[in-house]
Parts: sequence; C-alpha cells; structure tokens
Amino acid sequence: MSSVLRSTSVVGGMTLISRVLGFARDALFAILFGAGAGMDAFLVAFKIPNFLRRLFAEGAFAQAFVPVLSATRAKQGDAAVRELIAVSAGTLGVVLLVLTVLGVLCAPAVISVFAIGFVDDPVKFEAATSMLRWTFPYLFLIAMTSLFAGVLNTYGRFAVPAFAPVWLNVCLITAAVLFAPSTHALAVAVLVAGVVQLGFHLPSVVRLGLWARPRADFAHPQVRRILRMMGPILFGSSVAQINLLLDTILASLLVTGSISWLYFADRLMEFPLGVFSIALATVIMPRLAGQHASGDAAQFRATLDWAFRLLFLLGVPAAVGLFVLAGPLVTTLFQYNAFSAADVEMTRLSLMAYALGFFGFSLVKILTPAFYAREDAKTPVRCGVIALSLTMVLNVAFVSGLTALGVAGVHAGLALGTSLGAFINAGLLYRALRHRMRFRISVELRNTVLRSMAAAVVMAVAVGAWAGPVGAWIDADVLTRVWRLAVAVLGGGLIYALALVLLGVRPRQLRLADGPVNHGDAADHGPV
Repeated sequence: MSSVLRSTSVVGGMTLISRVLGFARDALFAILFGAGAGMDAFLVAFKIPNFLRRLFAEGAFAQAFVPVLSATRAKQGDAAVRELIAVSAGTLGVVLLVLTVLGVLCAPAVISVFAIGFVDDPVKFEAATSMLRWTFPYLFLIAMTSLFAGVLNTYGRFAVPAFAPVWLNVCLITAAVLFAPSTHALAVAVLVAGVVQLGFHLPSVVRLGLWARPRADFAHPQVRRILRMMGPILFGSSVAQINLLLDTILASLLVTGSISWLYFADRLMEFPLGVFSIALATVIMPRLAGQHASGDAAQFRATLDWAFRLLFLLGVPAAVGLFVLAGPLVTTLFQYNAFSAADVEMTRLSLMAYALGFFGFSLVKILTPAFYAREDAKTPVRCGVIALSLTMVLNVAFVSGLTALGVAGVHAGLALGTSLGAFINAGLLYRALRHRMRFRISVELRNTVLRSMAAAVVMAVAVGAWAGPVGAWIDADVLTRVWRLAVAVLGGGLIYALALVLLGVRPRQLRLADGPVNHGDAADHGPV
C-alpha cells in the first residue's frame, strides 16, 4: 500500500475520531439547548472567527505557505525552513493580533453586519455580542495552529494536525455538560480550545528541530513571496466569506431556528467531507507541491488521478447515504428533549439539500490543491469568484421564491443554492485543469466512476427500503433508532462493497502507482 494511502488513512482515522466527538457535541447542543435564540446567538458568535480563520489562515495563508515551504525544504534545507517558519509566524501573528483586538472592541458592529436580523431582537443581539468577545480571540490561536499544522503536514506528520480538532469538541462537550443551559459557557470553551490546540502542535514542531522564536518581517523575500500569492487567494476567499455572510444574514432574517437547522445539517454533511475529502486533499497537497518543484509532470497527474478514483469510491456512497438517511440521522442524533419533531423536519430538509452538493464540495477540495501546488492562485480564485457570485444569486432567488410561495423550510433554499454553487465551482476548476495541466480522465478513473455510481444505486434502493418513513423513527425509542441506523449504515456499506467486488473493483486498484496512469489517447508528457 502506498505511503499516500497510509497517510490518508491516518488523517481520515484521526478526523473520524474528531467527527464522532463532533456528533456527540452537536447531539448535546440539540438536546440541552435546542434550536432556539441562545443557540442561534452562539452559532453566529462562533461562525465569525471561523469565517475569518478560513479567510486568513486555512484559506489564503495556508494555500500560499505550504507550496513555498515545500519548495524551500526541497531546495534550501531545514535551516531555511526554520527561518521561514519564524518570520511567517511573526508576520501572521502581528496581523492577526491587530485584527483580534479590533474584533473584540467592535463586537456590536460586527454582529450588526454578520447577523442584521439580530439588531431588532435585543436578547439575541446582546447575547451574540457578549459571546463574540470570548470567541473572537480563537481566530488568532487557531490561525497560528494552522501554520504549524502546515509545517507538520509538509514533513509527513499528519496525525497531530488531524487529531487537534478533537480538543475543540472535548472543551465544548465539557462546557455543555457542566454549564447547560448557559450558551455563554460554550463561548468561553471555544477560547480555551484554541489555547489547547496551539499548545498541542508546538512540541511536535520542536521535536522536528524547526522551532525558532517568531519575528515579524514584512520585507523578508519568502514572506513577500507568500504575500504575493495571498493577494488573489484573499480576493477569492473574500468572495466566499461574503457568500457565507449573506447566508447568515438571510438566515437571521428567517424564523428563529433557521441558523441552528442549517448548522446541524451542515455538521452532518461535514462528517464524511472531513473523513474522506478533506483528509485526502490534506495529504496530496505537499506531494503535489513536491512533484511540481521536481518537474515530475507525469507523477503530478498520476497523483490527481489516484485522488479522484479514491474520492469516487468513498464519496459517492457517502453522498447517497446522507440523502437517503437524512431523516433517520437527524432523528437518532438530535431529536431528544429540547429538539422537537418540527426541528427534525426542518433540519432534514437542509441535510438533503447539502447532500446533493456533497460531491461538488468534495471535488473542489481535491481540485484546488492542484493549482496551489503550482503556486497558481489566480485560476481557483477566478473560478471561485464566478461560482460564488452565482451562488449568491441562487441563494437570494431560492429564498425569495420559497418565501413568496409560502413553502415551509425556506432556509433549505440556502443549502440548495450553496450545493449548486459547489458543482459550478468544480466544473470550472476541472475545465481549467484540462486546459492548463493537460489532465485527462484515465481509463481507470472512468471505470471507477461508472462502477461506484452503479454500486451506489443498489445501496440506495436497499437502504431506502430499510429506513422507511421518518415518522416511524420519530415515534421509536432511542435503542430502536440506534440499532436500525447502525444496520442501515453498516448494511449499506457492505452492500456497496459487495456490489463493487461484483463489478470488478479490487483493493489493489486503490494503490498509487509509481508511473503514469493510462489516459487513453491523451499525452502523458509536458509541463504541469
């Protein structure tokens, strides 16, 4: 088995632990806090630093930092890497510290922008403002954590960064159990989790001999190189955050509970996305960057082809399972105590809409590193701007249309628009990939796509028949729900695997070959 597959398994396994705890966390949120005003306020206060984290840290900085770090390691060695880490951490730290102070001081204004619907509700507005002052410093802590995670990933140390989110779930679960029904305790727990996650990474960086005291140096050549790459990525990420901001604004204007329904559905969708798609993208990013730096175009394309094959084999059944089992999943995990049957139905609609876009989100996660590994930030940004602009239009159109029709579950229109936008983005990225990198669908990839889709249809019919109507799940007791859902998930996975075997798929086909894959008539030579 290839080292890439092993690394993906490590990241996926660690992420699985985190996501299982995330399920426990969200189940507690639903049971102890429900989908009311307090939970809506906390989720907004938690989303804001996460939005900015994706913009500055995991978005622009990480995508620019890892390729430069990989190239520096390959060409100049560990001493230069240590220097790069020191100046990058110092420079990023200064920017984030200023932003964090401004966020804490201007919390009421920030809430007014991100959740305009709260302005006319003093209870929600004051609660969200107070909690934001606790959650905003998480931006600084988790951004620095992301920097050191990029270092460890570049050196093939995937376990620590993949396990780190577990600490966020542990802190939030502890706060929920000890201090419910106070949602303010959850905000404090977010800050504590940021400190723990950062401290969790530092010993591993020290053991690699890469630690040096951070210092800001905006004039450093490598920092300037990273900043030049960050420019277009920041622009693209800004569009993404504007889209998310618009979603939050629209949801805050809808009935109470809309933000929570979308959150719980998104968390369920993020489970397989993190375990499969994000884990795979995390692992291939340093490999692609190294292959580009060495000029190995054939292996660059082979790595992408392998990633797509693995994504289809694992992602297709995940998307189908989320759609078919939307009701049973929401009921089994969340429908207790404060989470009503009406909340189940609203969350189910959101999850089904997100499930339709699951594969679009996954494709974007795999396609984007192919460009950033080549230090090409403009192409994914251009594609993202187009896709996200259309997504905003779709979201407004769906919400307006469903509201005019008086349809229940207007919030699901936001999930549906976001899902369609993901496919638009993936299509644009793939078109650019074919044009710029001469990537073609290989015979192996074509066969994998057809076989995975055929096997998923068989699985969907069997699982759907077993699941039955949602009402039966709502009326069932907790033990019945759990064993029936376990049978549905495990049985569906077994049916899918058997169908793949009957269709000719074998485990050895998951290995990453050392040579170029068979692209039929397409050329395998030329620059990446």
